Amino acid sequence: MTNMLSFMAAPFAACLVLVGLHAYFGIHVIERRILFVDLAVAQFAALGAVVGFAFGQHPGEAGSTFFSLGFATLAAALFAVTRVRVEKLPQEAIIGITFVVASAATILVADRAPEGAEHIKETLAGSLLWVTWPTVIKVFLIYVAVGVFHWLLRDRFMSITTNPEGAFQRGWRVRWWDFLFYLSFGVMITFSVEIGGILMVFAYLVIPACVAILLHAGMRSRLVVGWIVGVVGSGVGLVGSYYLDMPTGPAVVVVLGLLLVAAWVFDSLRAQKL
Repeated sequence: MTNMLSFMAAPFAACLVLVGLHAYFGIHVIERRILFVDLAVAQFAALGAVVGFAFGQHPGEAGSTFFSLGFATLAAALFAVTRVRVEKLPQEAIIGITFVVASAATILVADRAPEGAEHIKETLAGSLLWVTWPTVIKVFLIYVAVGVFHWLLRDRFMSITTNPEGAFQRGWRVRWWDFLFYLSFGVMITFSVEIGGILMVFAYLVIPACVAILLHAGMRSRLVVGWIVGVVGSGVGLVGSYYLDMPTGPAVVVVLGLLLVAAWVFDSLRAQKL
């Protein structure tokens, strides 16, 4: 038990850091009905990492992070520009298309890079098990900065999320505010993918928020429930991966999925009693 706790301490701390901000952004993403934006931004960040890898920048190095942030910023600008008041094409369709194109581009670039296939596998599954305390502290400080930024602008971001038409009527520059939202989102995703990979990042963003929405209506209660789900799912997934010798990130994702199923069953049974 002691060996397991010491070995899993840094990965579990990293999970706590990821859950803290992902649960908040997840509520925004679901309310905006842009579920694939996480995958799309994460894939852009992964594409940047693969491009950096092709130029000799290995994962974890400053150069690799720079490439990832650059491509995530490009995604933020793209999604902000495609946000219009009257949609001819649903933005979710545009986001899905960009995800597919970015994924294809990642494969093409990786095909020309040495050990490219192994790098793609790492972007999907992550390297949570080997995360170090300096990395956890670095990501924590970055997340705190992003969290403070959103706290200061919480009313504007939440208003645009819950009532975009009202924001347009007030004359707000919605595209500009969307760019700030997606830019901060991209910063979070860039560092999340380096630790947990695309699959785990998407699960952290969407599943705790979905469980919270199923069980509670208020914003604050959704955040609390989302954090609890993320912490429990992370702990159970890490312990299970250790004792069953399974990949850590996918194990956490599966446990989170099971928690969502349990929440859906509970909500269905509760609805039948009303």
